[in-house]
Amino acid sequence: MTLQTKAMVMGSFVVFFWATAATAFKIALSGMGYFELLMIASFTTLLISAVEISWSGKWSNILKVFKDQPRLVKFSLQGLLNPLLYYLVLFKAYSLLPAQIAQPLNYSWQIVLVLMISLLFKHKLPITKILGVFVSFAGILALSFNSGASATGELSVPGILLALGSAFIWATFWISKINVNDDPSVSLFFNFLAGSIYLLIISFFVEISLPPFKSVLAGVYVGFFEMGITFILWGKALNTATNKLMLTQLTYLAPVISLLLIALVLKEKIGALTIFGLIAILSGIAIANINRRVASKNLVG
Repeated sequence: MTLQTKAMVMGSFVVFFWATAATAFKIALSGMGYFELLMIASFTTLLISAVEISWSGKWSNILKVFKDQPRLVKFSLQGLLNPLLYYLVLFKAYSLLPAQIAQPLNYSWQIVLVLMISLLFKHKLPITKILGVFVSFAGILALSFNSGASATGELSVPGILLALGSAFIWATFWISKINVNDDPSVSLFFNFLAGSIYLLIISFFVEISLPPFKSVLAGVYVGFFEMGITFILWGKALNTATNKLMLTQLTYLAPVISLLLIALVLKEKIGALTIFGLIAILSGIAIANINRRVASKNLVG
């Protein structure tokens, strides 16, 4: 098996588990609040991360960070963004919206990232990126007015704003990692250590109830596959791949598979506007990344 084949196999597993996330969110939220879900998922991810650190023998790297105050502060601030703010906002959005609406709205973070990088780093947007933004925006509008996706006949406006807000938070998190060469495993550990500490502090001020076992299992699944092992596996796939462009193109399958699972498992009726909105958002992302794909092809020959 070639290195690229190994990378594609690992990437396929990651994409599948990412695709199950929206369904797992809704199953978990059917029996508990978004704060309880994040606590269960965050502590699960922290445990998975600690196991991976032990397996790879990186505890010495963890100790170095504890002695490096600037890096410790940076990781703590990143932990405020992810998992704390990002997943609190995202889970609340999922509690207010059908999964078929929340999932693609959140996926628009890649377009938000393009805009934020342009504004923050004063990069002039080429015509392809501008066109990509408008195409994705058309998809966002289609989803926002897709009231037929809701059993009540109307969509929650706060839910839509929260789903889009989660895209801004996630884009901000990735901007904080630009030009940073931190070990992904170490970064994951400290982000979720900080996030778990924040959650513990907040838990003293909010009411928490014991959720049913089914929801707890779904929460553990989210922590294991959405936040934890997939991040580790994706990093290994990127490091293994000889053609990273081919690998990253797999991610376009995740929202499509997710929509199928939403229909099959959650029994949501997928309408034409949902399909159009998702296609428009994915098309916009693809158009916005044309220049990067051309550059990658030149690099890989």
